[in-house]
Amino acid sequence: MKKFVLTPIFIVAIFQLAVGQVNGPQTKNYWPKAGVTYEIFVQSFSDSNGDGIGDFNGVTEKLDYIKELGANAIWFMPIMPSPTYHKYDVTDYKAVHPDYGTMADFKRLLDEAHARDLKIVIDMIINHTSTEHPWFQASKSGRENPFRDYYVWAQKDTIATYLNKKTVTLDSDNIRQWHDPGLGQDYYYGFFWGGMPDLNFDSPQVREEIVSIGRFWLEEVGVDGFRLDAAKHIFPDDRPLDNHAFWKEFRREMEAIKPDVYLVGEVYDRKEIVAPYLPGLPALFNFDFHYTMIEALNTGNGQMLYQKQKAVLDFYQGITPDFIDATFSSNHDQPRLLNDLKQDPAKYKQALAILMTLPGAPYLYYGEEIGMLGLKPDEQIREPFLWDTQEKDMQRATWIAPKYSTDATVTPLALQRMDPNSYFSHYKKVIALRQTNSALAVGRLEPVRLSYPESVMAFIRRSVDQEVFVVHHLAKEKLELPIADGFVSLVYASEGVTVKNGMMYLPANSSLILKK
Repeated sequence: MKKFVLTPIFIVAIFQLAVGQVNGPQTKNYWPKAGVTYEIFVQSFSDSNGDGIGDFNGVTEKLDYIKELGANAIWFMPIMPSPTYHKYDVTDYKAVHPDYGTMADFKRLLDEAHARDLKIVIDMIINHTSTEHPWFQASKSGRENPFRDYYVWAQKDTIATYLNKKTVTLDSDNIRQWHDPGLGQDYYYGFFWGGMPDLNFDSPQVREEIVSIGRFWLEEVGVDGFRLDAAKHIFPDDRPLDNHAFWKEFRREMEAIKPDVYLVGEVYDRKEIVAPYLPGLPALFNFDFHYTMIEALNTGNGQMLYQKQKAVLDFYQGITPDFIDATFSSNHDQPRLLNDLKQDPAKYKQALAILMTLPGAPYLYYGEEIGMLGLKPDEQIREPFLWDTQEKDMQRATWIAPKYSTDATVTPLALQRMDPNSYFSHYKKVIALRQTNSALAVGRLEPVRLSYPESVMAFIRRSVDQEVFVVHHLAKEKLELPIADGFVSLVYASEGVTVKNGMMYLPANSSLILKK
C-alpha cells in the first residue's frame, strides 16, 4: 500500500483541485436518479418589484445563483391561487397566484431555467382544495348539486357518510375531521383542517379533473414534474390499497402525457407504509433519513444512520428496483436544520457531507446553504432569504418580520461568498464533489469489513468506473483507525483529518473520502 502523510494545507489544496472543476468535463447531471433539487418558497426567495413578496421574476434573476450552487432542479412550493400565505389550499388549479406574477412570468422562468439545464417541479395539491374553490362553493349548496360528489359529505340526519366510504359518529374522536359549512345540515370531511375539504376520489369526475390539471401543467405550461402533497391521504388510512391503485393510475396518465415526467410523493410514515407507493410514485421523500441523521449527529452514533438507510434501501429494492430515494436534510415543515443541530457549525457542515455521500436524490431547502435559522410555527421556518446586508439588499422579501434569520444571526450570501470557510462555500464545494465522482452519485452502497466504533459511519460506494471509501466520524473524541485495503487516493478530507501508514486520524465531526 502506498504510504503518505497529508498536512491540512495539502489536504485543502487537493480538495480545492478536486472540487474546482465545477464547470469542467467531469461534472455530470445525475437528475432525477441522483441529482440535487433545490426547494423554494417563492414568497420568501427574491422580490423583484419591491412589494415585499418574492416573485417569479425574482427567481428568474437568481437562476444563475442556483446553478452556481450546483442544483439540477428546482421544486417550487405551491404557486397556484390561494387565500393563505402558504398556498396549500388551492382556488384555481390552472392559474398562478397574482402575488407571484403572471403565467407569462412563470413561463419565462421555465424557459430560462431550461436554458440552464435546470428542471422545474411544482407542488401539486390534489388531496384537498380551499373552501373558496368554486367546486366546493357549488358542492356545499345542496345534496342535489352536480358538484356534491366532488367532496365527501356526512349527512347530519343519518350520521352516515355521503358515500359510506368514511366512518363518522358525531360523538367520536374523528369528528374533529368533519366540519360544518355553516348551514346546520351536513358535514364535510377535511383531514387537515376546515379550510381544506378533501376531494372525493371515488368520483370518476374528480379523477378526470386531476388528469386535466396535470395535462395543463405538463403540456400547456411545460413543467417537468410534480411534488405530490399528502399522497398518503387520497383515501383514508384504512384504504391503503385504494391509495396505491390511484397513484398507479395517476402515473400511467401522466406518463401518457409526458413519458419522462418526474413524480415525487410525500408519504410521511415508516418504510413499511411508504414503500408500497413506489410503483405509482417512483420517487418518495425519505423521512426516516431526515430524522435519523439529526439523531445520529446529536448523539454521535454514525452506525445508526448507516443501518437505517441500508434497511430502507433494501426494503425499497424488494418492492421495485426502479425507485428514487428522495433524501433531504430539512424542508418547509421541519425546524431549520441548524436549529435541530443546536447551531453547531461542525455538525451542520458534516450533515451536508453525509447527505451528499449516501445514495439518493438529495433535496436542499432554500437558505440552508447560508445557515438560515427557524423554528415552528411554519411561517418562521419560511423566512426571507438574506442576499446581502439589510441596507444593501434590494431583493430581500419583507412580507414577514424575521424572528430567527436576521443580519444579527445569519451571515448574508454576499459576505459568505468572500469567505472560503463559510457555509455557502462548503455547500458549493461538497455538491460539486458529488457531481464529479460517479460513485458518490450513483454507486451502490456496500459495507466495510472492518470493526469501527459506533460513532463511525463507514461504507463503500461502487459505480461502474469508480470505487470510494467514505468515513464520517460523528462523535467528539479523536480516533485513530485503519483504512480499508486498497484505498490510497484522496478525494476529500475535512479540516484536521490526516492519513498516514494505512491509518486515518479523525477529529470530532470529521469526514474522509478515499478512492482506489
